[in-house]
Amino acid sequence: MYLLRCADDTLYAGVTTDCARRVREHNGLKKGGARYTQARRPVLMLWSERCENRSAACKREVLIKKLSRAEKIQLIAQN
Repeated sequence: MYLLRCADDTLYAGVTTDCARRVREHNGLKKGGARYTQARRPVLMLWSERCENRSAACKREVLIKKLSRAEKIQLIAQN
């Protein structure tokens, strides 16, 4: 589970098993990445959290996506 800050200052949440690879993908250095981040490069990883398994990570992602921007920034600041 991770949170990125895009060049337009928006936040993007996602799930991966390899954070470094995923950031390279989002930044277009490697094939892949989300359509959302393609127009908002470069991205910077602000926060990540290890989860027990993919199912737990996806459930956590849903919860984090429901948070307001202020709550997400507070989550980042706590880490």
